[in-house]
Amino acid sequence: MLREVEDRVLWLSTAIVHHANRVRPNPSGLKVGGHQASSASMVSIMTALWFGQLRAEDRVSVKPHASPVLHAINYLLGRLDRSYLTRLREFGGLQSYPSRSKDPDPVDYSTGSVGIGATAPIWGALSRRYVDTAFGSAGTGRQFSLVGDAELDEGAVWEAVMDPAVAELGEVVWIVDLNRQSLDRVVPTIATDRLRGMFAAAGWQVITLKYGRLLEELFARSGGAALRDRLDDMSNPEYQRLLRCGADELRRRLPGAGPGADRIAEWVAQRDDATLLEAIGNLGGHDLDALDDAFRAVDDSRPTVIFAYTVKGRGLATRGHPQNHSSLLTEEQMRALAARVGADPDDPWRNFPDDSDAAALCARVAERLRRPEPPPRAVPVLPTDIGRTPSGTATTQAALGRVLLDLTREAPEAARRVVTVSPDVSSTTNLGGWVNKVGVWSASERPNWFADDSESILQWWEKPTGQHIELGIAEVNLVGLLGELGATWSRWGQPLLPIGVLYDPFVARALEPWSFGIYAGGQSILVGTPSGVTLAPEGGAHQSITTPSIGLEQPGSVTYEPAFAIDTEWTLLASLALLGRPDGTSAYLRLSTRPVDQTLAAVPADPAARERRRCQVVSGAYALRRHDRARVTIAAMGAVVPEALAAADRLERIGTPADVVCVTSPDLLFRAVRARQGREQADTWILDQVFPDDRANPMVTVVDGHPHTLAFLATVNRVPAISLGVTRFGQAGSVADVYRHHGLDADSIVRAALDVTGSP
Repeated sequence: MLREVEDRVLWLSTAIVHHANRVRPNPSGLKVGGHQASSASMVSIMTALWFGQLRAEDRVSVKPHASPVLHAINYLLGRLDRSYLTRLREFGGLQSYPSRSKDPDPVDYSTGSVGIGATAPIWGALSRRYVDTAFGSAGTGRQFSLVGDAELDEGAVWEAVMDPAVAELGEVVWIVDLNRQSLDRVVPTIATDRLRGMFAAAGWQVITLKYGRLLEELFARSGGAALRDRLDDMSNPEYQRLLRCGADELRRRLPGAGPGADRIAEWVAQRDDATLLEAIGNLGGHDLDALDDAFRAVDDSRPTVIFAYTVKGRGLATRGHPQNHSSLLTEEQMRALAARVGADPDDPWRNFPDDSDAAALCARVAERLRRPEPPPRAVPVLPTDIGRTPSGTATTQAALGRVLLDLTREAPEAARRVVTVSPDVSSTTNLGGWVNKVGVWSASERPNWFADDSESILQWWEKPTGQHIELGIAEVNLVGLLGELGATWSRWGQPLLPIGVLYDPFVARALEPWSFGIYAGGQSILVGTPSGVTLAPEGGAHQSITTPSIGLEQPGSVTYEPAFAIDTEWTLLASLALLGRPDGTSAYLRLSTRPVDQTLAAVPADPAARERRRCQVVSGAYALRRHDRARVTIAAMGAVVPEALAAADRLERIGTPADVVCVTSPDLLFRAVRARQGREQADTWILDQVFPDDRANPMVTVVDGHPHTLAFLATVNRVPAISLGVTRFGQAGSVADVYRHHGLDADSIVRAALDVTGSP
C-alpha cells in the first residue's frame, strides 16, 4: 500500500507542475516554473514520514522545491481541495514554495529562503519548550526539517547547528536529501564525511542511508564487495552518468579500470538487465523500509541528522541529468509515467477508489494527523502610559530597560508574556536590570556560581521561569528564534511578547530571516541599539546608515525612532499591544546611546494634552515647537532632535523663526501620505495635526541615517525642502565632530533653513 501511495504522490507532484506549465493557459508567456526533479527525490522520504511516522503533534519544514509533494500528500489526506491542484503559482492559488500564511492547505513552516526554512524547526522547538515551561499546554512532538543538500552551503545552517542551546533539542530531526546536484550541475565533491563530522562535533546523532536493501543484498554476493568499493570511491558526476545509461552501456562502464574490475564484471554478468538497472539507483533515501528503520533509530536525547542518499528526478525520464533542476517532462513522458504508476493522464487528479486499501490508509493517516486548533488566548491588557515624566538626562536605549522593569510592576500578567532575546549583548544594551529581575531561561535550573561575588552586577540566574534567552553572537539565530517565539500564539494558543535586541548596524545582517519570520506569521519587536553615527567614538564599522530606510520599507512591521525616554515608553507599549493576535504586526525600534536632556520633550502637564501627545507619538510625529511667524519647518528624528531645537533658537534670533516637528515613525507618516492619495488604508489625521495646510512652510529634514528617509515629508504640503542625513561611511570622533562631518549639526541645519527659505 505504501508503495502504491508513493507512486501516486510522485504522479501528483509531477502533474501539478506539468499542468501549471503545459496545460494551463499562459497569455503572458512568462515562465511559470516548478521543480519536478527536486520533488521526485523527496517522494520516498515524505511518503515514509507522513504515512508511517508523523503524529499530530509533530511539525515539518519542507524544502522549498518539494512543495508539490507536500500539496500532493495533503490532497490525498483530504486537506487540500482538488481545485487547487491546477493552480500552482497562480494568483490566489498554491504558492511557489510552502507558505504557512498564504497556502490553502496545512503548512507547518514557510520555506523558500534557502537555509532559513531549514533552521526554523530548531527555533520552533526552543519556542515550544519555552511556552511549555512558562505556561504549559504546548505538548511535545518532533520538529522535522527536510533539507536540500545544497542548503548546507548556507552559513545560517551552521550558525544554528553550532549554537550551544541546540545540542539539547532531541526533538529536532533533519533529513538531508542528498541528491548531489545543485541547480546547474552535479556537485563533484559533496564531502559527506566532512558534513557528518561537523554535525557529530556539534553533538548531533548522525544516521546515514546510502544504499537500499536491494544493493545491500547484492553486495553480499560474489564480487559485491568490490562493487561497493567502486561505488564508494566513484565521483558524483560519474555515478550520475551511470544513472543515464541503458543496460548494455552500464555493463561496459560499471566495472571501471580499478583493481576490482574483473570481480565487478563477473558480478555484472550474473545480473539480468532489469536487476542491474534497478540496483544502480537503489539508494537508501528511496527505500521505504530503510527510511522506517532510520526514523525508529532516532535518539530523542539529542538532535539527529539523517543523510539520505537520493537520485534527483528518481522515477522520471530526467533522473540524474545534470540540468534537470527546472526541466519539464514532455507530454509523451508524462503518459509513460502514468502508465508505469497506474495513473490516468486524462484524469490526472483521480484519487484512490473509496473501497481500496490505499484510500483506507490515507483515511487512517488523516485521522492520526488531525490537529485541533488551539483555543485563542488574548494578551493581558497592557498600559498605554505608565504615567512618569522623565527628567534629567537619559538615553532611549536605557529607557528600554526601565520600561520593561516598570511593566513588571504595572502589568505583571502582561509582563510575564515578555521574552527578550539577545546575541550576547544584554549588558551593553541596558537589559541588565531586566535580566536580574526575571532571570535567564533554561529548560532546567543551573547554579549561578557568581551569585556570591560582590563585583558581579549582572546576575545570571538560569531557570525554567526565566524570561531572557541568550544566544551566541549570531544575529541570524536571534531573529530566527524571534520569529518562532512570535508565532506561538497561532501554534499553541499561547501568545508571547518577544523582543530581540541587537546592535543596530547588524540589523541589515539579520533582516532577511526576520523579514521571513514576519512573512510566516511571527510577530515580534526588533530593537536596534546603539544606532547611527551618533555612536561616534566607535567609528564607521559600528555606525548604521541605512537602517531608518529598512524600517520604512519592511512589510508587516511598524518602525519607530524615538528621541526621548517618554517617546520610547509610549512606542514600546504600543508595539507590544500589537503582538500575539491574528491582526497583529511586528515592530522595529531604533534606539540611541546619546544622553539627551529630557526637559526638551516638553511633555504637557495637563492629562488630556498629555494623552494627545501620546497619540501623536505612536502615530508618527508631533509638533515639538510652534512659532506664530514660522518661515521654515525643521522635521527631525531621534538623536538629532537637540540639534534641531538649537538651530531653531538661532534661526529665531536672526529673523527666520522655525517650527520643529519631532518624527517618531517615518513609516506611519509615509502610510498616511499614501492613504491621503488613496493608495492604501491608513489614518491621515496625524498629517493634518502636525503638518497643517496653514503652516506649509519650506522644510528641512534631518535624521541620523540616510536623508531620503524623511525626504517624502515635503510632499505633504508640496513645499521646497532640503534633506540632511548620512550618505557616507562614518568616522570616529566626538559627537560634535561626527555631526559636523556629516552635516547633522546645528550649523548645517541653520544653513539649510536659510537656503530653503531664500533668506539673504
